[in-house]
Amino acid sequence: MREYSIRTAGPHDLEGARAVMLDTVYRDFGTGYVPRWHADIIDPAAAYLAPARHTLLIALDPDDRTVVATAALDSRGPLHPPNPRAVAERFPSGETAQLRRVYVRPEHRRRGLARRLVDELLAFADADGGYRSVYLHTDPAVPGAEAFWRSLGKVVHDERGEPGGDNRTVHFEIPIGR
Repeated sequence: MREYSIRTAGPHDLEGARAVMLDTVYRDFGTGYVPRWHADIIDPAAAYLAPARHTLLIALDPDDRTVVATAALDSRGPLHPPNPRAVAERFPSGETAQLRRVYVRPEHRRRGLARRLVDELLAFADADGGYRSVYLHTDPAVPGAEAFWRSLGKVVHDERGEPGGDNRTVHFEIPIGR
């Protein structure tokens, strides 16, 4: 198995990280860049490098040292709207470590990268000492996403099939200090 290196991103890594993130929202999500959802992708330094309780991790290809995966954590809980009110109330900003941008390029998937990145993020949240919960949401239409997150945490709200909307978001909580 190839040995990927995982580390905290620095300013010189942001172009590669941004490319992985943008490729994912265009290819896997089919939405493309949507400013209200993806502003952190355009300015990851402000979103993840500057705030002390936030982080952005990258995985590097062992052959060419390019960024092939990303994973981020911040202290912003989910907002209502667009998320359900109960979810926003359960995971308030400041007390919630939200996992974001856990993306792996397709040709590097199924090699344990996402799990390693998430383990690092959970250790970061645990070491912070101020987070009481870890939250994330996913689009189950992305191949493998729902099964992956179910293997790590529990579903706290599933929006599929709710009346009056076409939202297919599934919300998860992962235990700190697993």
